[in-house]
Amino acid sequence: MRYVDKPWLKSYQIGPYKNIKHSLKPYPQKPLFKILDEAAEAHPNQKAYLYLGQEVKYSELKLWVDKLATALNNLGLKKSDRVMVFLPNCPQFIISDFAVLKIGAVVVPCALNEQVPELKRQAVESEARAIICLDGFLELVKKIKKDTKIEYIIVTSITDYSPEESEPQEIKGTHNFRRLIANAVANPPVVEINPMEDLAILTFTGGTTGFPKGVMTTHFQRMSNILQGLPWMMSPLPGFKGKASILVAVPIFHALGHWVVQSGINWGLRIILIPDPRDIPMIAKLMNEFRPFMVIAVPEQLRRLIDPKINPTGLQRLQTMIISGSAELPEKIAADLEAKIGMPVSEGYGLTETSPCVTFNISCFSKLTGFLPKKKSGIGVPLPDTEIKLINPETGEEVPFGEIGEIWVKGPQVMKGYWPTCGKGLTEDGWLKTGDLAEMDEDGYFYIVGRDKDMINKKGEKIYPLIVERTLAEHEAVAMAVTIGVPDLEKPGSEKIKVFVRIKSAFKGKVSEWELIEFCQDKLPRHAIPDFIEFRDKFPLTKVEKISRKELREEEIKKLKEGN
Repeated sequence: MRYVDKPWLKSYQIGPYKNIKHSLKPYPQKPLFKILDEAAEAHPNQKAYLYLGQEVKYSELKLWVDKLATALNNLGLKKSDRVMVFLPNCPQFIISDFAVLKIGAVVVPCALNEQVPELKRQAVESEARAIICLDGFLELVKKIKKDTKIEYIIVTSITDYSPEESEPQEIKGTHNFRRLIANAVANPPVVEINPMEDLAILTFTGGTTGFPKGVMTTHFQRMSNILQGLPWMMSPLPGFKGKASILVAVPIFHALGHWVVQSGINWGLRIILIPDPRDIPMIAKLMNEFRPFMVIAVPEQLRRLIDPKINPTGLQRLQTMIISGSAELPEKIAADLEAKIGMPVSEGYGLTETSPCVTFNISCFSKLTGFLPKKKSGIGVPLPDTEIKLINPETGEEVPFGEIGEIWVKGPQVMKGYWPTCGKGLTEDGWLKTGDLAEMDEDGYFYIVGRDKDMINKKGEKIYPLIVERTLAEHEAVAMAVTIGVPDLEKPGSEKIKVFVRIKSAFKGKVSEWELIEFCQDKLPRHAIPDFIEFRDKFPLTKVEKISRKELREEEIKKLKEGN
């Protein structure tokens, strides 16, 4: 068999249920904003979101979207214009998202911790005509406005659409978000959209090469990926539709969070918004109080949720499906969390370039649906109509099943290309080279072993960081391990292996670095045994709460240059 034979299809088995499909073709060709229109029509009285204690119905949310779309059109914004959305997790993000889409414009989500140079670069490259931001970000926005095409600054407050809402304040040179809505009639323009070609979202990301690029996502690509998610996975149990809640613990400006919110709206769910994804006590409180049917988070958040020092109230036994994304989920964290809440934890895999989802390991769904014949670890199986093959980066040939290769992806959710060129970043026949390395087992399950750029070269031998980390995670004292390669000053071109380890509180002072190295000696090949281990409680994080190997590596290189 070859990857083209899709061996993972046999793992679409769901026990007594017979209606999980191998394909969802043909995918509907409709504008993305239609999912809100349809949810408001089908579930007008269902709560659309919960934000700082305030809830709003779908019918109200649609009204605000239609009024803001009208206001944006009245300002002069039109089809294909780019609009930057520089907001945290709040109702204004959702309202802006759908209003911009409704006038045929393109949403440009901006990370909250962007500095002036990067934010300005995005404004210049996207040629955005407007930006929607918090009043607290206004000084930053004013700094980037010069030499860009931004004509309109629309401001809102973090307390807008919350119980602490106050009278809107007019700020010279800006338009007030709530006043635009209050003064507009719900009469948005009728815009002709070609879902297959017209952009819905332009997200700037590190891309598969590490250099920031604008990822072009059409209405069709995001719509396809939404349908490959909840509607496909939950097809045996559609009763959640229009009734349940989903808690979004990840930033909405990130592709995963953006997809989750739109997926929730497509299904008429109540979206529980976490204004600050670092607020672990708030996440735990809302989980315990509202018992959402699903929680989307990243591994570092899940680790902190079960850390009694960070979350002293703990978690109740919940029939909540937790799905981890954005980085590999350590098995130890998944096991500890399952012991707390009584439900398995699953993970998925994807990239901004894939709208964003590629695979899901929905072990937690098996408790409800019997989905998949047995519980397994890893990133799971490809979504329907998604092709994956593992390629040897050096030869360009497919690797045999069970061997490590680079993930190549093809499917209806794969991007149109890197801005502004259609097809840029894809092969001639539409494959996306992800830069991620993985292996596949006999059931079609995939297991990430690392990124090509993170692979360590030690005396000509290749070492995958995750293999070292998984070995150390087996030690009872290790809470977390992060592996990097550092230059070997004695052998130019070669690297040494350094692992940063967070020790569990009960073992601090009771285990040494050398003891952990000895632990690896019986479990790893000689060339993969760590050269150095450093105990560390805190790790640098990226904008989406992933541990930054890049920053750790830069710290070590700086020490070497300084002679430390």
